[in-house]
Amino acid sequence: MALTATKSGDILTVNGAAFDFSQLPDGATLPAEAIGSPLFCGPVERVGGELHVTLLLPHGPNPSQAQAFPQPVIVTADGQIPLPAGVAEEEQSA
Repeated sequence: MALTATKSGDILTVNGAAFDFSQLPDGATLPAEAIGSPLFCGPVERVGGELHVTLLLPHGPNPSQAQAFPQPVIVTADGQIPLPAGVAEEEQSA
């Protein structure tokens, strides 16, 4: 399963499902269980006006280093969120 994510203000769309966090006040935490999606693997927090979100990054049996050990992705603009790429098909079949 691939993961796609976009940001539009406080609305995060993950694999086509929109999650609106605009009502989450600064300093508040929303547990992952309350979100209703297995792709959120940690709480959503608003810290200093910014949303902090942890998503599950699915990958195959031979992930790239970027997928296996992802660095935080900082998103400041609306649009598609860049996620770590996988290993090229020719490398997986080697």
